[in-house]
Amino acid sequence: MIKTISSLRNSLVLPLHVHIRTLQSFSKYNVQAASALQEERKKPTHQDDDEYADMDWDNLGFGLTPADYMYVMKCSKDGEFTKGELSRFGNIQLSPSAGVLNYGQGVYEGTKAQRKENGKLLLFRPDQNAVRMQIGAERMLMPSPSVDQFVDAVKQIASANKRWVPPPGKGSLYIRPLLMGSGPILGLAPAPEYTFIVYASPVGNYFKEGVADLNLYVEEEYVRAAPGGAGGVKSITNYAPVLKALRRAKSRGFSDILYLDAVKKKYLEEASSCNVFVVKGRTISTPATSGTILEGITRKSVMEIASDQGYQVVEKAVHVDEVMNADEVFCTGTAVGVAPVGTITYQDKRVGYETGDESVCQKLRSVLVGLQTGTIEDTKGWITCIN
Repeated sequence: MIKTISSLRNSLVLPLHVHIRTLQSFSKYNVQAASALQEERKKPTHQDDDEYADMDWDNLGFGLTPADYMYVMKCSKDGEFTKGELSRFGNIQLSPSAGVLNYGQGVYEGTKAQRKENGKLLLFRPDQNAVRMQIGAERMLMPSPSVDQFVDAVKQIASANKRWVPPPGKGSLYIRPLLMGSGPILGLAPAPEYTFIVYASPVGNYFKEGVADLNLYVEEEYVRAAPGGAGGVKSITNYAPVLKALRRAKSRGFSDILYLDAVKKKYLEEASSCNVFVVKGRTISTPATSGTILEGITRKSVMEIASDQGYQVVEKAVHVDEVMNADEVFCTGTAVGVAPVGTITYQDKRVGYETGDESVCQKLRSVLVGLQTGTIEDTKGWITCIN
């Protein structure tokens, strides 16, 4: 009996290298399990359709509050985008020599998702954003997602982040598609790889004034874009250069800036991030898009709505003197919507404009918002409904 126990004890005393291999195996399996669990946590999980994120919906501004998920899709040298996927919103990894960081090779878009009373989500003309991104990508020598790929990504982001879409009348889910040269490059050349990302954030009004009248300043020192440049596309390079003039204007109490043309500095172009309309009687004028002005989707939609209501809509070179003698002025854009201008200051002269419920601006805004939120029947095929 004693001999048997002794033999058993000896059999349990394994060599040291066997114990080490055993511990390494356990360590390997633990790392694999932890990695698998981390990946599982990244995957979208089912959300109750009636669940809302913990937000103060009555006090939304236009700041970044990242929604749960983002969408990522890659494109290699062959110009073909791989199948994209949703992942948790978070930082991305880029080489310090990425084309977007060194040479500004990137374009972006902006669109919104609205929530109806029945819980369905509505997108406003996302196919037009897709087309505009393709035009911008071509100008910046980049491949771009197809219209179907773009719209599908936007729909996935809206659906996955549904709890971040504000209640009806409280705001919208701002969706930001971004296309960039993510591959490393040293010499001035197109990037070897591209990344398409879509993320989202709940937002309220763009301007701190809310729906109150804007006070604009006509900028004469700086210009936004020049003929032959990239002012007509939504390149990321168009926006940082406006920051200095914008900060100066805001420090003086203005809401935004109106930029003039780069050649004569006498003709209206656009504001820092939105298009501009001038009203005189039954005529609505807006600067023609001739390469220096972004062709806004809200701009195009408002022009069509105005024509439907019997206004004469004219695209032309709008002289600054015409602006100073207008009945009304208003701005349009995805972020700003349709915003009334109360005053414009040019060469120390301030002019006031008609605003209020009976203004042309408000009438056009009511129709546009009605279409975007589903309270007015969409007979134009502008709305994409996500069930």
